Amino acid sequence: MTANPLCAVKLWSPELDWETRADGTILVWRKDPLGAYPRKLNERLVHWAKTAPQRTWMAERAEDGNWREVSYAEALDKVRRVGQSLLDLGLSTERPLVILAENSIEHALLALGAQHVGVPSAAISPAYVTASADFQKLKEIARQITPGLVFAEDGAAFQKAVDAAFGIEIPYVSTRNPASGRGKTLLLDELLATEPGQAVNAAFDAVGPDTIAKFLFTSGTTGSPKAVIQTQRMLCSNQEMVADCYGFLRDEPPVIVDWAPWNHTASGNKVFNLVLYNGGTFYIDKGKPTPALIGETIRNLREISPTWYFNVPAGFEMLLQAMRDERELRENFFRQLKMLLYAGAGMAQHTWDALNELSEATLGYRVPLGTGLGATETSPFALFCTEPQDSPGNIGVPAQGVTAKLVPFDDKYELRLKGPNVTPGYWRNPELTRQAFDEEGFYRIGDAVKFAVPGDPRQGFYFAGRTAENFKLRTGTWVAVGVVRAQLVNQFGGLIRDAVITGENRQELGALAVPFLPALRALVPDSAVSDEELLSHPTIRAAIVERLAEHQRQATGSASRVMRMMLMAEPPRLDKGEITDKGSLNQRAVLAHRAELVEALYSDASDVILVERHAVA
Repeated sequence: MTANPLCAVKLWSPELDWETRADGTILVWRKDPLGAYPRKLNERLVHWAKTAPQRTWMAERAEDGNWREVSYAEALDKVRRVGQSLLDLGLSTERPLVILAENSIEHALLALGAQHVGVPSAAISPAYVTASADFQKLKEIARQITPGLVFAEDGAAFQKAVDAAFGIEIPYVSTRNPASGRGKTLLLDELLATEPGQAVNAAFDAVGPDTIAKFLFTSGTTGSPKAVIQTQRMLCSNQEMVADCYGFLRDEPPVIVDWAPWNHTASGNKVFNLVLYNGGTFYIDKGKPTPALIGETIRNLREISPTWYFNVPAGFEMLLQAMRDERELRENFFRQLKMLLYAGAGMAQHTWDALNELSEATLGYRVPLGTGLGATETSPFALFCTEPQDSPGNIGVPAQGVTAKLVPFDDKYELRLKGPNVTPGYWRNPELTRQAFDEEGFYRIGDAVKFAVPGDPRQGFYFAGRTAENFKLRTGTWVAVGVVRAQLVNQFGGLIRDAVITGENRQELGALAVPFLPALRALVPDSAVSDEELLSHPTIRAAIVERLAEHQRQATGSASRVMRMMLMAEPPRLDKGEITDKGSLNQRAVLAHRAELVEALYSDASDVILVERHAVA
């Protein structure tokens, strides 16, 4: 445990118990039980609309740059109007709402309006339109859930995709630029002008814990998107787990500035609902952790001081660069901050240290920084670490109400989970549902873990890779891909964002690395050098060779030593399932779609980086 000063924040004090079975399987659970939670999430909207009607629920930038705000009272009124409109259109569980849009106030109102009257919604990444020519994933989504209404912000811009994937007869609603030459087309203002009647009240009363609130889509390695059922019980119980963990939320309504997409469970469930559950304010950040869009995030954080903040490690890297240069940004960011959370990829040690150092330099103490583990199928919050750590990686202990089952797997454990936050399965796919659970009803999350301190669950666990990602070298030695990947990224000190580990049935490990262009650009400030030229620049090659050589010196054996590397000139593609909106890499998908690149990696191609080809000590 670190001796550095830590902010006095109200967090959980978990009491654990565990049992070891004869076959080596270990069950770990919380002795302190999960508290009471609502039957449906919109009970919290109704509550805050009555107790804090004028408090801002959500805000986003208007065209003039000012914040457009919606209060809790306004939100409830609009949600009921949307609910009445959806009932009038005949929507139901069998004919749900598809939201094909980025995060926005309108997106949020539609999602909550549907939930209010028991109609599931499915938020779909707009990249399935903008990054696709045949809209195949959209067509598969349409086949699975048979929607009754589609929403897009710009009706005309998305019409081709909507018509091709969902058909021209499906009702289509947009905020602006309505589509033409098709079936029923509406503007959102028409829905918001609808007067809610008794049908809304009756439908709301009928919503219960087993009502499907939404479908969230995840994709396998190369397969079609899977519709994961999200019930009211899942969402509400999960928020009670979150409120127990971040205890300060109960005493102080959270202020959130967040960019992560709502079609992903991390923000669409955890962050979005965290605000609603605790009566906070959600500032929609239209920025992203990319060189082109990080400026908008920085702009927002200059104005709004969050109390709880999430980002992926690459996003924190970019913010650190900006905060070192700008005192006003740094002070405003840390002013009210109670908790920092990273996810989506492993955090490098230098990023961890820099965040803690900047926090201490600004406030005189460290703001708690942690991570956890979960999945779309677990709502997602399942394990979390709040204990002070000297390094990143500890995913913590199970939340209240969650039982973790650790099944021996090589030198680690396969993790399985059970609790009220776990999905009942996949929509209209009983076989996939059957495969997802073991004989005791535990969800097979597909992750491997190791004890932080052998035999003591109270000290938490470390992520040890996706069980489906691990492979054997030609020698028969198992490779823990997640561990190797995290170590490699950490040892490169910010020059790469992530890496795909290769070497299955080969003699040695290789890596297809995702370069972090801002860090590489800092090494070659010449603006005349293009991004493509940058990757082969002698200075960059030398820096990569140096880091790779150091990685090889620190490795303990062939299963942890990457011998060859290529920098990926083409970023991982969302439409091929290689990456999520949040930036997480899908190892198997990249290997499947870039087989030729993997073959080139094990050739004498000029862009293969081999330490032994250079005179590096």
